[in-house]
Amino acid sequence: MTTKVVMYTDGACRGNPGPGGWGVILSYRDRNKKLSGFDPQTTNNRMELTAAIEGLRALSRACDIELNTDSKYVLQGISEWIESWKSNGWKTAAKKPVKNVDLWQSLDEQVKKHRINWHWVKGHAGIEGNEMADQLANLAIDLAMEKS
Repeated sequence: MTTKVVMYTDGACRGNPGPGGWGVILSYRDRNKKLSGFDPQTTNNRMELTAAIEGLRALSRACDIELNTDSKYVLQGISEWIESWKSNGWKTAAKKPVKNVDLWQSLDEQVKKHRINWHWVKGHAGIEGNEMADQLANLAIDLAMEKS
């Protein structure tokens, strides 16, 4: 039997670029796991990608995942653009280098390990998992900024 996981991911950035954080909620049966992290100088898109990567990386075996993100960049990148980027040597249709290629390549590696249904959810719309992931991302920034 395959493990079924519900995942919510979110990224946050104070300034773009600026200090950023990411948050993930993983739900399996009646258990939740919370993950978060910080980057002192980043962009919102990098934090959105990092949240998805780290959420997937945290799983110790292949899973069926319902992955929820409020990032259309992540959703469209993984479901519409990535195959073209790979076949074009990580170049866009305009022949320019893909932005955040290091993270897209990491995400591509993680995605291969699982069966994932990707879902876009509206951010800041009261969706509990998304709100919790957003809070984790912002808390990561707050805690890191307090230490500096």
